[in-house]
Amino acid sequence: MFRSKPDKEPERFYLLPGMGGREARRKHLYFLKLSVIAALGISAILAALMYLFNRFVF
Repeated sequence: MFRSKPDKEPERFYLLPGMGGREARRKHLYFLKLSVIAALGISAILAALMYLFNRFVF
């Protein structure tokens, strides 16, 4: 009733090429740079739209 579970081998996972090490860091840095550029671009567009809306509508 209170027996412990038999020792099981821990689950293993395998990385494909490019999922670990230097390539993974390079890929993560690329996505980070891309997301920062996209965020700056979208915020600039929204700022311009708000400026134009406040300048010419009201």
